[in-house]
Amino acid sequence: MKNFETTWKERISYGLSDTASNLVYQMITTYLMFFYTDVFGISAAAVGTLFLVARIIDAFDGPFFGILIDHTNTKWGKCRPYFLWLSIPYGVLAILAFTTPSFNATGKLVYAYITYILLGIIYSGINIPITSILPSLTDNLEERNILVSTRMILATVGATIVSVGTLPLVKVFGNGNQQKGFMMTMTLFAVLAVILFLVTFFNTREKVNEAKEQSITLKEELKALKGNTPWFILFFVAFINFIAFIMKAQTTVYYLTYNLKMPNLISIALGLGSLNVVSLLVMPFLAKKIGKRNVMITGFIFSILAQFILYLSSLTSSAFIFLIGTVIAAFGNGFVMGAMFSMTADTVDYGEWKSGVRAQGLLSATPAFGVKAGMGIGGALAGWILSIGKYVPDHPQTLSALKAIEINFIWLPLIGFIISAVLLLFYNLDKQQEQMTKELNERRAKLSA
Repeated sequence: MKNFETTWKERISYGLSDTASNLVYQMITTYLMFFYTDVFGISAAAVGTLFLVARIIDAFDGPFFGILIDHTNTKWGKCRPYFLWLSIPYGVLAILAFTTPSFNATGKLVYAYITYILLGIIYSGINIPITSILPSLTDNLEERNILVSTRMILATVGATIVSVGTLPLVKVFGNGNQQKGFMMTMTLFAVLAVILFLVTFFNTREKVNEAKEQSITLKEELKALKGNTPWFILFFVAFINFIAFIMKAQTTVYYLTYNLKMPNLISIALGLGSLNVVSLLVMPFLAKKIGKRNVMITGFIFSILAQFILYLSSLTSSAFIFLIGTVIAAFGNGFVMGAMFSMTADTVDYGEWKSGVRAQGLLSATPAFGVKAGMGIGGALAGWILSIGKYVPDHPQTLSALKAIEINFIWLPLIGFIISAVLLLFYNLDKQQEQMTKELNERRAKLSA
């Protein structure tokens, strides 16, 4: 069996797809709730309901695109075409989501529903191929770890650009007008995203199983799920982790502004998230020593510790302690995200090993579905909790509102990280990896003969 390799040009081009994705995704996770409540003028309760309803409506687009990828056969492959076909719609909808037409309250809400739901659908269509293409780029497990680390490092670049650059750019472009500032900032990020997705399209190639591509039925695809315990565990870990992650991310601005009264730290704190590059660089080497599952558990331990430190910062009103907690959280996130996407590719192999069916599109939709479900439920919970706490935009907050922000930022994410770590204790694919890879290579060699 040929061991397909990738060049650094291809690795970097692959990683730039997540730079592109994060130029929009980071804006949504970090600023969209704040944008809706404090800039566009939608109530926190309405925003919470919007996030939930939007996810219910497009709950099935992740699996839909996964199945669509499995049934896509073009001269460019199964996954690559989506970077070409959907990059411009993705950029356009991102701009529209941060545009503020002069509608009444009902019109604003309807507009937000339409643009946010459509953006979520296109996000799945262009983001799922980033994960599903991985098993087709190489069948070398160590090289997959390198590809995932490269991807996550470059994803961090996109997230850092948004985290550090958004508020200064809003100020420069808006000149006191936040509505104009957010729209122009998103326009800049969207144009960059389109360009980078096209770079990925032109510089990557799908190699594994390239010679024997054939369509499979949905019934056959579902065979790859039957008995695929690692996939189900990873599915629930992604789902719960992203609920926690989104709740925390979307209330960072609120927590620093109202609880710590340190809004000047927003760009710095968000920028420190880029330090997850350190753990992403270490992840491939650490995974060889202790396994991917244990790397991911280590990440959750860092995340749990960080939550307690962040809470301590509120008791002491210490910016230094807050930043320490933020750094530790970044390290944890790097281990979690780096391991998760590499493990997803492994569950594709596991499904093929057990069933003989390679449903990489459907199975690779795991993290994307977790992201979207987490964005919906996490965003809804955050908005509803703010509303219950009587949060009022751009005003001094009551004790109940401050407690609501604290619950969103500290306690519910902490619970989510703990549950995710416990679930991973039941993930045992790392122990079967060597045998699985050997048998799959032998099977593929016979089919290629």
